[in-house]
Amino acid sequence: MSTSFRPSGIFSAQWIPTDASGALDRTALATHIAFERRHGVGGFLGLGSTGEFPHFTVDERKQVLATLAELAGPLPVIANVTDIRPRAAIELGRYAKSLGLPAIALMPPVFFPVSQDDILAYFLHVAEAVGLPVMLYNFPELTGKRIDLGTVAAFAERAPMCAIKQSGGEFAYHRELIALGREKNFAVMSGADVRLPEVFKLGASGCIGGLVNIVPDLMVAIDRVCRQGQAGDATAAAAIMTELGRIIDQLTFPLNVAAGLEARGFGPGAPKTVVSPASRALYAKIVTELRALFKAHQLAPATSVAA
Repeated sequence: MSTSFRPSGIFSAQWIPTDASGALDRTALATHIAFERRHGVGGFLGLGSTGEFPHFTVDERKQVLATLAELAGPLPVIANVTDIRPRAAIELGRYAKSLGLPAIALMPPVFFPVSQDDILAYFLHVAEAVGLPVMLYNFPELTGKRIDLGTVAAFAERAPMCAIKQSGGEFAYHRELIALGREKNFAVMSGADVRLPEVFKLGASGCIGGLVNIVPDLMVAIDRVCRQGQAGDATAAAAIMTELGRIIDQLTFPLNVAAGLEARGFGPGAPKTVVSPASRALYAKIVTELRALFKAHQLAPATSVAA
């Protein structure tokens, strides 16, 4: 089923800073979103994997979505309402609708094994109850379930599907999804932050990435040249992204995104889970290496960028 909302361009898979008690740090979030907006991001994914949604209660997720809607507007915020409990996903989706958000995102329910038929039934059940356009969200490395092409096609035929976000290691899956998107009229938003020229050459509509939190300037520049066809050369920006990916991948996701934020001059907040001494040491190493990378390529720390 067609829908008028179709995301495109560079969206931030938004990092959510919290204090040591787990409370949202509104000031840090506002500073960060203002930085991303100045660099031309097209929208936000609220409470995706980079947003660490499993760490929040339903009420906390509502607070985050309301704050994002306020700080990001009028740019679109897609609300990830994924939950193992369908009733919780529906409650969050209806709340997103009450905020005037344009769409929700859905991953397969985690933990228990589910068939593709059951994944489709879950998606359709939540979509019908919420009444907003839906972006499916494929990230098998985190959910333990791949959204197969047949499931995507069946959902697109029966629900208002605006997009799919393709994340994880199966880069080749972009090709099949993009071809299906052209047939069924939905966008493909890639999570392959460090391979943007390739995904745009394949025909992706945009990127929703964790690294947008750190280098929106580079990623928007690549988008303008490689997808929008504006004059310029994205080779240097793409090379920096490759090196950034190499450095940041030394540490597990999403703690590595926090390291990148700190290196760019932001306060990422307190970790939402227990972090070992070994990971803390690697975190510090990554911050040091990324600061050197940003300095070498004259990427100004966020604290030195004028509002």
